[in-house]
Amino acid sequence: MKARYRYRFYPTNQQQQSLAQLFGCVRVVWNDALAICKQSDQKPSSADLQKIVITKAKNTEERAWLADVSCVPLQQSVADLDVAFKNFFNSCKGKKKGRKVGYPKFKKRTSSQSARFRAGGFSIKEDGVYLAKIGIVKPIWSRELPSEPSSVTVIKDCANRYFLSFVVEIEPGRVDAKNQSIGIDLGIKTFAVMSNGETAQSPSYKRLDRKIRRLQRKGARQPKDSKRRNKTRIQIAKLHNQIADTRKDFLHKLSTKIVNENQVIVLEDLNVSGMLKNRKLSRAISQQGWYEFRVLCEAKSEKFGREFRMISRWEPTSQVCADCGFKWGKLDLSIRELICLNCGTHQDRDLNAARIINKVGIGHCHDSKRTHQGW
Repeated sequence: MKARYRYRFYPTNQQQQSLAQLFGCVRVVWNDALAICKQSDQKPSSADLQKIVITKAKNTEERAWLADVSCVPLQQSVADLDVAFKNFFNSCKGKKKGRKVGYPKFKKRTSSQSARFRAGGFSIKEDGVYLAKIGIVKPIWSRELPSEPSSVTVIKDCANRYFLSFVVEIEPGRVDAKNQSIGIDLGIKTFAVMSNGETAQSPSYKRLDRKIRRLQRKGARQPKDSKRRNKTRIQIAKLHNQIADTRKDFLHKLSTKIVNENQVIVLEDLNVSGMLKNRKLSRAISQQGWYEFRVLCEAKSEKFGREFRMISRWEPTSQVCADCGFKWGKLDLSIRELICLNCGTHQDRDLNAARIINKVGIGHCHDSKRTHQGW
């Protein structure tokens, strides 16, 4: 199976200029190819687009500077656009699962930039990576690459950080699990309540969120394309990166712990897009990263030989007693604890839901209505 290994690096001033030129050329090739597709009645093939926006464009005065960078990331940019159109068409026809994929958009200078080098455009040196017409960049090797990478993507995010992302082939590992199965109920106040009684509290993002809101109000008052507004934009991007990095670190550690200890991992198929329509909870829900947690659990389950299951969002996990199966009906969100009218057991709402998720996932109660739709 394929995996990504990402490393940060700090380019020199000369390399920053060369990378800025490369990102600009990749962005222009993408935008030119997308403009041609929009004007055409039928989408041209990837080979035809490469001839127009790369080969022929280099011979014109307006695009002669395309020859100053490697042609490998330029060709890959057109290939990525072709993949984006295929995903859009498949999504429109219902062939692609998950949420709808939108029409490809033009790339902006202020957004994150990337350029992909495939085999022939890069090589691994002793302490660095050689990129065609860029030179040798020295990433921080926090871990060794498990195999020879098939491609590397150079990324510059909105906060002006540089990364190298390698695609490598790894072999799934086999580790004995301590527990047979586990059900996980996701929430806002408590991120995860597990059927074995354990809980996981997500980090607090309130302090950083307040700073972002203040800077966003400040940026809204500043003139567009001004140096001060650009400085504020970078400050906001850095704060967003702090939240994203904190959340990613928490989700990786939690998902690794769960997958290592359990053979079967069961989650509930939540309607996150519908929950985000609640204006009072949308910001808190979007910061939790429920979908990212699901993706990590699913990917790591495949890596370590575990079984990942999803139950239907229509299962009454909060309406049924996990001990006797008595259905007490819908409960208000303010009710967090209750006593079952049938067996008299004191039940915690979230723990009871996690136990029901586990039982439904392994087929011990109700109908196991598993779904593989996107959240």
